Amino acid sequence: MNNAAGIRESMEVVGSDDKHVGRVDHVLETDIELAKIDLAGGFKHHLIPISWVDHVADDKVCLNLTADAAKSAWREKH
Repeated sequence: MNNAAGIRESMEVVGSDDKHVGRVDHVLETDIELAKIDLAGGFKHHLIPISWVDHVADDKVCLNLTADAAKSAWREKH
């Protein structure tokens, strides 16, 4: 199953605890690039693996780990 199916630009990304992680800027081959114009991301682009996506529902991308876990493991785009 392709975890990226249904993911669109500007969708909210939330952790398994339903807390805000960021907003989708682009879907890349294996990653989701989060928008840098988001307070949660410190106004920097971050990348999270598509493998972290549990499901897409209600215009949200729901991850399979908590928001804090995602933020501690995301990669900053340079």
